[in-house]
Parts: sequence; C-alpha cells; structure tokens
Amino acid sequence: MSLPRSRETVLANLEDVRSRIGRACARANRDHGTVRLIAATKTVETEAIGWVRDAGVTEVGENYVKELRDKRAALEGVVWHFVGTLQTHTAHLVAEHADVVQTLVPGNAVARLARRATDRGAVLPGLIEVDFTSQRTGLPPADVKRFADEVAEVDGLELTGLMTIPPPTPSAEGARPWFARLRALRDLVVSAHPKATELSMGMSLDYEVAVEEGATMVRIGTALFGARPSLA
Repeated sequence: MSLPRSRETVLANLEDVRSRIGRACARANRDHGTVRLIAATKTVETEAIGWVRDAGVTEVGENYVKELRDKRAALEGVVWHFVGTLQTHTAHLVAEHADVVQTLVPGNAVARLARRATDRGAVLPGLIEVDFTSQRTGLPPADVKRFADEVAEVDGLELTGLMTIPPPTPSAEGARPWFARLRALRDLVVSAHPKATELSMGMSLDYEVAVEEGATMVRIGTALFGARPSLA
C-alpha cells in the first residue's frame, strides 16, 4: 500500500518550516539554534518519520501510548516526547517509552509516571501543561507555580518548563497574547526553578508567532507531513 505522502514533499515541507523558523528568529533577534523542532507524528507512518530523522529532526512528539511504544521499537536515533493526555492506566507505559513528557498535570497519572520512572532508575524531563481556556486538559495559570514546586520535589521527574495549546483564534497573530502569557508564567516559574526554561508552544498554524514570543520548542505536524488522511 502506498504512503499518503511522498518523501520529496515532506522534505520540501521541512525546508520551508526551517526557513520560517529562521526568519521568525531573525525578526525576534534570536539565535536559530534556540528553537527545537518537534515533529508531531500522530498517525504518521514510521517510514515518513525516518525521512525527517535522516534530515536532522531527531525529536518526535506522540499523542498515543501505543503509537509511542510501537514506533520507538521500530525507529532508532529519536528522542521521544509524549504530548498526549496522561492517563492513570497507561502512565507506567509512558514512563517506559518516553524520553520527555510535555503534559504534566496534578493527579494520579503523574504520581504513577514518577513512581515507574523511579523504579527504572530514570529521571524524566517534564513540562507542565497550561490551559488558558478552562476547557482543555491542563492546569489553570493560577495553579502553575504551586504545582511546579510540587513537581520539583518528586523523585523520577525533572521540571524543565511549560507547554500550551492556545485557544482557537481567527489568525496566527491572535495566538500572540497567549504565547506571551505563557512566557511570563515561565519566567515566574524560573525564578524558583532555574532549569525550567523550556517553552513548548506553537504548532503548524502559529509556530512563527510562537517563535517570536520565545518558544524553545515548536510542535509541527501538518506543516511537515500534510493533512492526516480521512478515516471515512
């Protein structure tokens, strides 16, 4: 069965994304090397992930535990970020197969994640997921500082920053205030936890604005791999 995308198209997309990140860095007077491209690969075939890995994209974000487990087993040379919702019944598997967890929120799932990491003798870098909408998975901004203090004391986890998905906006520019808010929140957290410098924000429709506002990680799926095929 043929893939729903071609190597040539994906690599051309990658070149375009990198160029846009570079231009956004220039506008913000930033070093291009301060922004890490995380390939968002939900439903993307391992072969296509291999194309971008071979082109230098060595960090990949997965939403689903089964995909994370299966793709990790099939593909070497990749740092695996878990970017999906942590669930108590699968958190132990995330601890076994992820290298970074971007969706820390208070609860049993994070506790189980930390315990399994500790049992394995591992320390998982983790980002707190922030929700500005009160409608998604994630922590309200007012609760982030307290939870950051808690994460910093937990064996098996290392607090490295914050992530968010902004509320839907009519244009990429509309996301700017939310990215600025996450940056300000990160600066507050850093005052107590100096290693928590990462800002994971910006996806295919708004990553240039995110870079201008200080993103250190952008999570790019559609702009790299094209639209996901319809399951209908």
